[in-house]
Amino acid sequence: MNERGVTIDLHNHTTRCNHAEGSIDDYIARAIEEKIDIFGFSDHAPMDFDPRYRMGFDEMAAYESDVRRARERYAGQIDIRLGYEVDWLPGHVDERVLKADVDYLIGSVHFIDRWGFDNPEFIGKYEGADIDTIWRDYFDLVEAMARSGLFDIVGHLDLIKVFKYVPKTDVRLIAERAMDAIKEADMAIELNAAGYRKPIGEAYPSLELLQMAYEREIPITFGSDAHKPEQVGFRKEELHRLARSVGYTKAAHFRKRDRELVRF
Repeated sequence: MNERGVTIDLHNHTTRCNHAEGSIDDYIARAIEEKIDIFGFSDHAPMDFDPRYRMGFDEMAAYESDVRRARERYAGQIDIRLGYEVDWLPGHVDERVLKADVDYLIGSVHFIDRWGFDNPEFIGKYEGADIDTIWRDYFDLVEAMARSGLFDIVGHLDLIKVFKYVPKTDVRLIAERAMDAIKEADMAIELNAAGYRKPIGEAYPSLELLQMAYEREIPITFGSDAHKPEQVGFRKEELHRLARSVGYTKAAHFRKRDRELVRF
């Protein structure tokens, strides 16, 4: 622990997703250097859609084994956790992932009607589109994902802002039903540092949405969303300050799908 409490980072990737760099040991070495106490791998879960950006089903056992072996190897230095980041794409969520023996599942929305809206390859679809409608469609999916009751953590809650296409409507009105569903599902939301590395230039979620979460007593956790070892711990102090600015003092971590809150 550091002097302020436990430092948690649960959202990190491996090369099995085909768009990350570095070994598991490289990520862990960086996490130890960053004085992270609880460090989780949550690579992109396999799915029968968009296979280029995720591991295959035949890689699940090796991925899980690799992380468990790392947990044993680094015992006493850092607490390693095992998870998956699972895409909420209706009709494509697989039972093999949902029933995996892991510590937690992050539920994320990366697709609106099979459009990978956060992928720069497909950014052209924003041009000429009604941005408010896109945001509503996105948060409808977040709401449905929460109501499924399948996941522990909401990944990058407002990812739809990634390229700075923002709605005219107050985001709090657009997100209200989704936030209520997250509360009812007893999920946590992550403060995710990846937004600092994107055109939007701020954390996920925004201050306004984080305030909504705090008002609803929705727990939080933290994630670097690292796809390279040097991204581990990226601007973690800034994430902590953002959380404290709205009143949070504790963060969630998970073991075998059970949640515990600790002071950060």
